[in-house]
Amino acid sequence: MEKARNIFFVFVACFILIACRDEVKSVVEHATDPETTPTMATDSVRTLVSDSGITKYRITAQTWLMYEEAKKPFWRFPDGLLLEQFDSVFDVVASIICDSATYFKNDQLWRLDGNVNIETARRELILTNQLFYSQRRNEIYSDSFVHIEKTDRIIEGYGFVSNDRMTTYTLDSVSGIFPMEQKNKQRRDSVAADSAQVDTLVADN
Repeated sequence: MEKARNIFFVFVACFILIACRDEVKSVVEHATDPETTPTMATDSVRTLVSDSGITKYRITAQTWLMYEEAKKPFWRFPDGLLLEQFDSVFDVVASIICDSATYFKNDQLWRLDGNVNIETARRELILTNQLFYSQRRNEIYSDSFVHIEKTDRIIEGYGFVSNDRMTTYTLDSVSGIFPMEQKNKQRRDSVAADSAQVDTLVADN
């Protein structure tokens, strides 16, 4: 069995499983506008997902809205999503978090919006404001600004494209590459500046 799982594929499968669970749901029987009124709402979604009998993932979402009667059916997660992947001793090894998400059923397309934060199994941190995942093309991409923190350097740019395992990716337009030591120095300088400011305030008083 592959050591590294396709996080986004499991992400989709997990919510299909959730639909069969006994969550808190409400059904809208007389939706006046199917484009703006959900046919079903689920609150406090939190579930563990097993693979070959071993718990591997945890999904957390405050609100899940389904618009099944819309012209182009879609799901909305207006309060954000959190997906965590566990190792054999239940430590979190990878995660995805965002402020909100939308799944377009007919296009098999996920859109993650607002402070999208991905920590890969290789301990790389990927930050952006919007990210897409196409199930049909098995591709993850973004046209927004992307900040990538690797173990030895930071890469920033636009036009992010990756395979669905987040193991191979490219930036069409790189705006900067910085050594990780530079970021650590900036953090130390910031801490030193804050400390000096506090000392000054204490001295003034």
